[in-house]
Amino acid sequence: MTKEQFVVTAAQMRDIETRIFAAGMPVAALMEKVAGLISQRLQAIISPGQCVGILAGPGHNGGDALVVARELHFRGYQVWIYQPFSQLKELTSQHFQYAQNLGITCYQEISQIPNCDFLIDGLFGFGLERKITDSIATAINYFNSKNQPIISIDIPSGLHTDTGEVLGTAIQANYTFCLGLWKQGLLQEQALPYVGKAELIDFDISLADIHAVLGNNPQIKRITKTTALSTLPLPRPLITHKYKQGHLLLICGSKRYAGGAILTGLGARASGVGMLSIAVPESLKMLLVSHLPEALIIGCPETETGAIANLPFVGCGSDSEMHLIDLNSFTTIACGPGLTKDSISLIPEIIKCECPLILDADALNILAQLGTIPTLKPRKSATVLTPHTGEFQRLFPNISYTNRIKAVQIAAQESGAVVLLKGARTAISNPQGGVWINPESTPALARGGSGDVLTGLLSGLLAQIINKETVIEDIVATATWWHSQAGILAAETRTELGVDAFTLTQYLLPVLKR
Repeated sequence: MTKEQFVVTAAQMRDIETRIFAAGMPVAALMEKVAGLISQRLQAIISPGQCVGILAGPGHNGGDALVVARELHFRGYQVWIYQPFSQLKELTSQHFQYAQNLGITCYQEISQIPNCDFLIDGLFGFGLERKITDSIATAINYFNSKNQPIISIDIPSGLHTDTGEVLGTAIQANYTFCLGLWKQGLLQEQALPYVGKAELIDFDISLADIHAVLGNNPQIKRITKTTALSTLPLPRPLITHKYKQGHLLLICGSKRYAGGAILTGLGARASGVGMLSIAVPESLKMLLVSHLPEALIIGCPETETGAIANLPFVGCGSDSEMHLIDLNSFTTIACGPGLTKDSISLIPEIIKCECPLILDADALNILAQLGTIPTLKPRKSATVLTPHTGEFQRLFPNISYTNRIKAVQIAAQESGAVVLLKGARTAISNPQGGVWINPESTPALARGGSGDVLTGLLSGLLAQIINKETVIEDIVATATWWHSQAGILAAETRTELGVDAFTLTQYLLPVLKR
């Protein structure tokens, strides 16, 4: 694992730092090293001679900020310091005294503060748990109102390190320089309006110290390009055939939501799955053939509303005149996009299949309506649930949503499934509590049908690797990364407003060429 993958809580980061200091690294030396790296990075953002305001807190985060103030001062920047606290940690106090002796102007009242080009936020670092109130809250709100670029050191002041919760008020940063290892709160959705562009400042924490605290297989990890690409079913063997590359069955679509079936099929097509079958209402069969001529389109009996009434498969109440197909003959089955809740009778039957199963959209809504989450645990093969926020809350109404990472862990444990909780920071958990977090996405994906594309892509990948020694949740993570990167690439080309779900499918394969 690379350090870009590790994610820590405040307690874990504190334990890692304790090991570093116990091994003989002086706190003062580490502060100088970290501040030096921050100063180097700042020089790539802030032009020489510009004015920089430093917001210094009472702890070591404030000490880092004060060393940064000194370094920028030496390099010819105009620097002033806002330091409103009466009691400082000893090392921080020493740096504050030195800054004053260097002639750097220091302020304790916001009414005295001049304008500047950039603000450096070093008020509070990781581990803050109390709400910010009174004069400090007033100061933070004042700085946010100035519309000046703010760069936060480690984590924006006022955010809870683990949950990303705003503790009363918080700095709205344009950049966040996370120190050493990624903090869990920076990957929580509620923190995103405050974090800005986040990047890691690596100050050479040894892997031995990281593993001593997190273990050799950490519970929470960030998805990176390297890890995502490493699990793709590429390259293919020189001698193979379509059924060795997976046979996927999609059960989706209705007269009302025909597009859901098409988009899911196009997502599956991009995955490279060897054989694709799609079960849709009989009236949609020719429409699906026109969009996906390589797929085997299976027409199903319909309800009066144009939804799938039942499947022409063994064990599914089939019409005796229809060709019967065994559900267990497929490598993977995905069900839900465009289905409508009128197909309610399908889900209990599909859950009985012995192959890996992905449930999305209306399959999840039916699952919630029937209260059949407990029936997933006895399944012998893997189950993947892919809810968005609303679906998640219907499926798991008793799980607190304050901490999305904790919520998805509990949901996976309760259901025995791999749970993919969609969002700006998609979180994926297995029943053992292991979590992958997708650290990068785009609001361009907030369009109808984007989730259908993900379901197709994910199920197609899963169908190809199911007989290989690959962990299911790793494939789910890969599909999530691939899908979000396609959205980012499409947005770069067409702007965020130009990425409809059909367009998104056209950017899936170009991602692999970047």
